[in-house]
Amino acid sequence: MRFARFKRGLCLRTVDSCFQDLKDSRLVEETFTVDEVTDMLDGLRTVVHSEVESELINTTYTNVLLLRQLFSQAEKWYLKLQTDVSELENRELLEQVAEFEKSEFTSSSKKPSTDLIKPKLAPLNEGGSELLNKTVACLQEENEKLKTRLKTIETQATAALDEKSKLEKSLKDLQMIQGDQKNFLKVQDITELENKVAALKCQFEKTLNDSTANQKFLEENLVTTKHDLLKVQDQLSTAEKELEKKFQQTAAYRNMKEILMKKNEQIKDLRKKLSKYEPED
Repeated sequence: MRFARFKRGLCLRTVDSCFQDLKDSRLVEETFTVDEVTDMLDGLRTVVHSEVESELINTTYTNVLLLRQLFSQAEKWYLKLQTDVSELENRELLEQVAEFEKSEFTSSSKKPSTDLIKPKLAPLNEGGSELLNKTVACLQEENEKLKTRLKTIETQATAALDEKSKLEKSLKDLQMIQGDQKNFLKVQDITELENKVAALKCQFEKTLNDSTANQKFLEENLVTTKHDLLKVQDQLSTAEKELEKKFQQTAAYRNMKEILMKKNEQIKDLRKKLSKYEPED
């Protein structure tokens, strides 16, 4: 406020000096024409416009630099700032600021009203330390919560491990019981198999004995059959010989034999005759 008040006063003195320069340099005669007055006012407007514009631009840039410093410090301390541009044109707040300026920089001994006295901001370093302490406190609180949660999880994990150990033990016991049952079943199966093997062995020996007896019987029958076959063959051969002898003694056999002899003689004669007509090589 003091810096802005100083800059505003400087700007006003500059404007006053523009008017004073005009008075000193141009108002030297008693009467002026309309064109001369118009020319003086135009020149004065140009000078005042340039001075005011320059001061307004300078004030804007100064406010930007001031806000930049505040924002940089807020960013350093990870602060989140919010602004409401509409409040910059709030007439009530602007009047309060004007009243504050008037009461703050007046030279009178009158004390300002209690309602207009605003609490001053704490120094930035102390504010930063307080913010840092709050951050540390929040982190410690969160750390305690995490520790409590970790203990709860560890307790649950321990209970789960105990439950897992009990289940593994129960599983081993069950496997042992099943193993004993399997061994008992194996012994029973082996006994049954031995009984079956013994029964099959007895049956096989009986079948083998029966087969041996049948084989001997068949061999004896085979020898007898062979003897009978030889006898039959001998009898058949004797019968064939007798039959042939009897057939040779019959008249039909003798006639057929004479006819075959005659046919053979005729064939010989025909061959001799044919040999006479065959050409010599």
